[in-house]
Amino acid sequence: MIKFLDLPKINARFESEFKSEFNAFLNSGVYVLGQGVTTFEANYADYCGTKYCIGVSNGFDALALIFKGYLELGVLQKGDEVIVPANTFIASILAIMEVGLKPVLIEPNTDSFNIEASEIEKHISETTKAILIVHLYGQLCDVSEINALAKRNQLLVVEDAAQSTGAIDSLTSKRSGNLCDAAAFSFYPSKNLGALGDAGAVTTNNKALTDVIFKLRNYGTSSKYVNDVLGVNNRLDEIQALFLNVKLKFLDADNVQRVAIAKRYLLEVKNVKIKLPVFNGLRNHVFHLFVVLVENRDDFINYLESHKIQSGIHYPIPPHKQKALHRFNELKFPITEKIHETCVSIPISPVMTKLQVDTVIAILNGY
Repeated sequence: MIKFLDLPKINARFESEFKSEFNAFLNSGVYVLGQGVTTFEANYADYCGTKYCIGVSNGFDALALIFKGYLELGVLQKGDEVIVPANTFIASILAIMEVGLKPVLIEPNTDSFNIEASEIEKHISETTKAILIVHLYGQLCDVSEINALAKRNQLLVVEDAAQSTGAIDSLTSKRSGNLCDAAAFSFYPSKNLGALGDAGAVTTNNKALTDVIFKLRNYGTSSKYVNDVLGVNNRLDEIQALFLNVKLKFLDADNVQRVAIAKRYLLEVKNVKIKLPVFNGLRNHVFHLFVVLVENRDDFINYLESHKIQSGIHYPIPPHKQKALHRFNELKFPITEKIHETCVSIPISPVMTKLQVDTVIAILNGY
């Protein structure tokens, strides 16, 4: 069986370092917001090229804290509109709603699956105050055009960078996380930089936003037992920070492996029944997922399973069709709906062998 994502094999490479870090953690007696978190925040800010990084509990909380921070600073007000892609994971939309802002869903580009400036512009209203871009599947949005549009309209731009850790914009040579006003990361175990549990981070160059998020993530605390704002408990777990520090050193090499596999798929899979993703060969895509489109998804998945190849669906139901978001259920997004009806994620990871990649290619060509 070729696994969709072999997490035990991915993490086995770091077992000895994990154990060493855990033993040091156990003996330190400092289990919450210790040196591990501080070190990771410094390392990850340096990696992304930002002035600041705030370690938080997960990607959803990272997004929510960014918007809470802007609300606390008075940059946003309750009820302000935030433009967001309709074809994202539901967490992007839930985070906006969590803090009392209003998501405005829009369609993506059919090739990149990302939103673009021309479509965003159609939905800007007097109450639009921010744009949440999602670098879906690991591919960066066209941030230069979006930032220019935002500047003309005095809008914030926030990156949902949960899937794009390490991607580099070809025009600015800046990494994901350093492309807009602030960025939210998820280090869920399946991500390119994955913890061994839930974890996340916010990156930004805005000191005022950084200061307020540091408070918000820890009960609104500025110093022990001194609470300046109404905060929450969204701290990055110390042990996860230690594990992330280990894995961060290998992230670029792992992303190179992912891109190499993706290039083989794009070059060698030749089957008119399978629509491959569009990739320009630059460093703006780290292939968190390799997503193809097929008309008869169930038949395709069953075919893969019969040949012992696991696959995934990211995501089977678009957010606006979810019961939880009933207020959006009557909206129509044909591009988004078509993507969610036909998308299939095939195996891609830095620990796949050449034989496994050969096998996947052969099976896909045989469909």
